[in-house]
Amino acid sequence: MGALPIEHDDEVEASRAPLMAHLAELRNRLIWSLGAVALGFVICFGFAEWIYNVLLAPFVNAARQVRGDALALQLIFTAPLEFFFVKLRLALFGAIILAFPVIAYQVWAFIRPGLYKNERLALAPFLLAAPALFVTGMAFVYYVILPFVMGFALGQEQVGAEGQPSIQMLTRVSEYLNLVTTLILAFGISFQLPVLLSLLGKAGILTSRDLIKFWKFALVGIAAFAAFITPPDPISQLFLGAAMFGLYGLSILAVKLVEPGNEDKGEPVS
Repeated sequence: MGALPIEHDDEVEASRAPLMAHLAELRNRLIWSLGAVALGFVICFGFAEWIYNVLLAPFVNAARQVRGDALALQLIFTAPLEFFFVKLRLALFGAIILAFPVIAYQVWAFIRPGLYKNERLALAPFLLAAPALFVTGMAFVYYVILPFVMGFALGQEQVGAEGQPSIQMLTRVSEYLNLVTTLILAFGISFQLPVLLSLLGKAGILTSRDLIKFWKFALVGIAAFAAFITPPDPISQLFLGAAMFGLYGLSILAVKLVEPGNEDKGEPVS
């Protein structure tokens, strides 16, 4: 009876050792991730003004089409340090994107030892598809959404005439950055829908038949999500809702290919 407390203490110490090892590894992974973000921040801050001008390109092109002269486009800031803080935020946003491969690798390296070989092979395509779809969402915003939204906004201007004042849009640098980053995050995250649903299908949690059966509920959910995550304007909400519903259709095909029941089809019967 006297040996029981000693054995219990030994069990506690044995269980504590792996826990401390995992916590130490997690700390190291976080340090590497934060270091990558910090390095990316320094790099992006050095090019913050150039990056901002790159993000302005859709606005400039829209002004050229609507006004006929991109030189007439002006952005303003109403606080002394507003543009400086805009560059700080832009540098942080760019740093997270720049450091994403390092962060993704650190996450993968942390969870990889706990996975079986077949689970690692099953996750590999999704790990590649997630960043590719995020970049696709960013490109969709840059080349489609922003030109359309800014062109529509500039189209609301009014040319002054006799007895009629001119109405001109003067956009703040912070407001434009808010619009760009919000749209990029909204579309980048939303474009992960096929990856999420395919993982659920691979795990057997849902099937392609379930997605087809509940498409009406999915449509309502997509509309609510688009209204919540996008800026308060109907144009971006409609674009995001249409894109997500199209991705939902692609997800049905993706789940059909990866769902467990599909793997057994077509095999010869012995």
